[in-house]
Amino acid sequence: MSNSYRVLVINPLLYTTRIAVFENEQNLYEEELPLSLHDVNLDIYEQVHIRRDAIFQAFREIGLNISSVDAVCGRGGLLQPISGGTYVVTEKMIEDLFQSINGKHVSNLGAILANEIASNLNIDAYIVDPPVVVDEMTTIAKRTGIPTIQRKSIFHALNQKSVAREIAELSNSNYDEMNLIIAHMGGGVTIGAHANGKVVDVNNGFDGEGPFSLERAGSIPNNELINLSYQHHDQNMLKEMIIHQGGIYAYLGTNKARDVKDLVEANDNKAILVIETLAYQVAKEIGKMAVVLEGNVDKIVLTGDLAEIHYLNQKIMNRVSWIADVHEYPGENVMLALSRGA
Repeated sequence: MSNSYRVLVINPLLYTTRIAVFENEQNLYEEELPLSLHDVNLDIYEQVHIRRDAIFQAFREIGLNISSVDAVCGRGGLLQPISGGTYVVTEKMIEDLFQSINGKHVSNLGAILANEIASNLNIDAYIVDPPVVVDEMTTIAKRTGIPTIQRKSIFHALNQKSVAREIAELSNSNYDEMNLIIAHMGGGVTIGAHANGKVVDVNNGFDGEGPFSLERAGSIPNNELINLSYQHHDQNMLKEMIIHQGGIYAYLGTNKARDVKDLVEANDNKAILVIETLAYQVAKEIGKMAVVLEGNVDKIVLTGDLAEIHYLNQKIMNRVSWIADVHEYPGENVMLALSRGA
């Protein structure tokens, strides 16, 4: 008989705190707890007790005994670069997050809130595969043609790692014994080469490497990007254009995967051309990662919100299925991934 574990998962967002309670794989309860307008405008660290109290209040209202929880898991924040995996929250980690050693972001509250609640219950708090700071890239993968500039590991670590472990389990294998290419396609597109449990190379979808996405421009020819910077002297405006107003949004005026899916299913010619272009770019990036893995690829996986568009997946498959079998895992389940890690 397998053990049964109950995990409280906390995912702090700008305007809400998303919580869920899992008993092994079963989601017993999930809710978003909104912040008031006043609370949203507070410094994020001033929100800790407000968000914590709201979680305790939610448990009281639904009649779920919070003391029945075996562990608390928060979405990881901006720590120093670390390898992927599950980490116990420590005093040093909390101190680093409060000091914003790698930047201030609402995700920093994940470990802090988990620790606040776990301490009250005398149980452990965890974080799992913090997306922005997981760094397993090889030294050679980080080098560029300018010695003072290195590539960074910024990708959808939580979802990529969770999907990778799931596909390994379905293959009756272990994640640390497989070579996988995971393509996460959503607000950003990141494609990772997973070699024996480590993401040894991945494009930095946030800073502009690789394919475009729902709202990011992706790689742009250097000379054109330089010219663009001279046309837009305001650095923040240029970043906004490249990070939030590029990609599918620039072509179709929407950054919602559901809208794009509806347009494709309605045979909108403009949307179809955009999706075929994206498929081409994603397939090229998958090909690059196949080279990283020296052609030894066990599986390719397509995941993220844009993987809900079967036409996109099919166009990618047509170009890369000769490398390895391709599997579709549409969407991303952050809460389940955190619970599984804990």
